[in-house]
Amino acid sequence: MRYLAIILAIVLAMPGTFAATKKKQTSKNAAATAVAPKGKNGKQYFVVINKRDLKLRVYDPNGGDTLLVKEYDVCLSKNKGQKQRRGDMKTPESPDGRPFTISMIQDASGWKHDFRDGRGSIRAYGHWFLRLVTPGHSGIGIHGSTNNESSVPGRASEGCIRLRDAEIIDLKENYAYVGMPVTIRPEGAAPLPFEQRLLPRAK
Repeated sequence: MRYLAIILAIVLAMPGTFAATKKKQTSKNAAATAVAPKGKNGKQYFVVINKRDLKLRVYDPNGGDTLLVKEYDVCLSKNKGQKQRRGDMKTPESPDGRPFTISMIQDASGWKHDFRDGRGSIRAYGHWFLRLVTPGHSGIGIHGSTNNESSVPGRASEGCIRLRDAEIIDLKENYAYVGMPVTIRPEGAAPLPFEQRLLPRAK
């Protein structure tokens, strides 16, 4: 009888113990997931778009030894300089040390736009639109150039970053992820340390 009472006491105590253990494990798991988002292959790739040479480059931080892993030509805004307001035909530049981030990866294969050039509303975004968080401005993203591929590389967009259609697919499939840092550098910005050997001198 004595042993039965002991076993019963242990069983009654178990639910609380399991709950406490489960709560502890949940807290531990939450802490583990509160880290920087990772892209393909678990890599924390980041992007630098340089207005100086019209390139989008994907880098791998590689523990501090930054490696260039991919480079694409881009088409940027018709007008140079920092974006000030909607409709000024300028691509926004990210503040030093505060990159923009990709907030959404959207299927844009059916999206159309009227460039008011006589062609009417046409498909214009390639297959993907990588929407950027650009404080103070909206509607900015990295996308394809359906019906406008001859503009890449160049200066012809209304503020977004255009890639060739095949290359926006490559970027999305192999490197891009929600939360990915995207730095957009001004025309006259000094090269970042890992860009020194890649960029021409400022004119």
